[in-house]
This record gives sequence, structure tokens and C-alpha cells, in this order.
Amino acid sequence: MAGHTLRSGPLVPQVEELLRRRIDVREWAVGQRLPSEAELATELGVGRSSVREAVRLLVRDGLLDVRHGVGTFVVEPVGAAALEQLLRRSRVLEVLEVRRALEVEAARLAAERARPEDLAGLRQQVAERHSSEASGAEEFVRADLEFHRSVVILAGNPVLTALFDSVRPILHGALVDMLENEPTIPNTGDAHDALVAALERGDSSAAVAATTANLDPMIAKLEEVRNGE
Repeated sequence: MAGHTLRSGPLVPQVEELLRRRIDVREWAVGQRLPSEAELATELGVGRSSVREAVRLLVRDGLLDVRHGVGTFVVEPVGAAALEQLLRRSRVLEVLEVRRALEVEAARLAAERARPEDLAGLRQQVAERHSSEASGAEEFVRADLEFHRSVVILAGNPVLTALFDSVRPILHGALVDMLENEPTIPNTGDAHDALVAALERGDSSAAVAATTANLDPMIAKLEEVRNGE
């Protein structure tokens, strides 16, 4: 990891990936204590809070164990493929829950604030989103998130836009992962069309309903699988 330069954008996912890689290649053996939070932060050139959150994610994934007053240790991964899949689904679910909270409010505000001229490009964007379904997960997710970012911008709240942009890389990765690994993902294309129609009418209730109709089926599906239903 020495000499690694972090990219611009959210730091926690990058720190997590770097630490995970060191564990995967056995640079830190099972049972070995990690360097301190302060040492890792200095080595990576990030704040201690970024290291702390990355460690928390790896603890949740069963790769690390924090022994208070003693240190953080590498542990033997449990349960192989089935557990790994369950953990992955849990993480995607968490990302979708955050996305739902953000986009529901954005849709409501967009319906109230957007002017007709602001909506001119949405029909084209949603059409591109639909047509990209046959182009592979990466391209489809890119087009989908471009459409939803446009809706967030229409809310007229720069803080909401900044929040969306901050989680967008995580969203992108989670959605690509879901599309590539989940056998039956609900098709929510109609909900996207309904959202555009609601925004054109200035109907905030319908815009919220269309947003939840897009996200809730995916959330419900992952919850069912996680809970073994």
C-alpha cells in the first residue's frame, strides 16, 4: 500500500478497499494486530475518522475484530461463499436505504419547484436509461444515475445535490454489483416514466409515489433474501 495515491472522491470506500486488499493478500495474517488507527491514518494521508469507518465496515464483514483496549485483529473469514453473498446484499441494502431517503425528498421538491423548461431533457434521459438496459450493467447504471441526478438537481437544493454526488460512486458500485449478481431484479422502468409524468404535472405526491415504486421493490427483494424468506 506504500506509495498509493488516493483518488478524489469519498475516502472511506477507498481506505476500506486498501485495507481489504492487504488482508486478502495475507500481508496481515489471521490473528495479527493491525497498526493503530493513528498510524494507518498517517500512512494513508487521511483522517482518523476515515480509517475508523473503514475498519467498522470490515468488522461488519467479518474480516476484523476490535478488542477494546487491545487493538484490531485479522480474523478467519467465516462461511465462505454463502456468508460473503449475504454480507454483500446487506451492504447494497444499506446503500439503497440511503438513496431512498435522499431521492424521495428530491422528487417532492422537484415537483413543486421545476419549471416546464427545466423538464425538457428528462424525457430524453429516461429514454436513454431504458435503451441502455441492453448495454451491460455499467452503462445502464451510468444512464440511470444520470437521470436521477437530474431529478435531484430539479429540487433546487444544492445540499441535496452535493449529498447525491458524494454517494454516487458508492451507489454506482452497489447497483452494478446487484445487477451482476442478483438473479431476479424487479424491472422498474414504468416507475421512471411515472416520475417524469408526475414532475411534468407538478404533482408532488405522485412524484414521491413513483420514486418509492422504483426503489421499494429492490429494497424488499434484498430484505427477503437476507432474511431467508
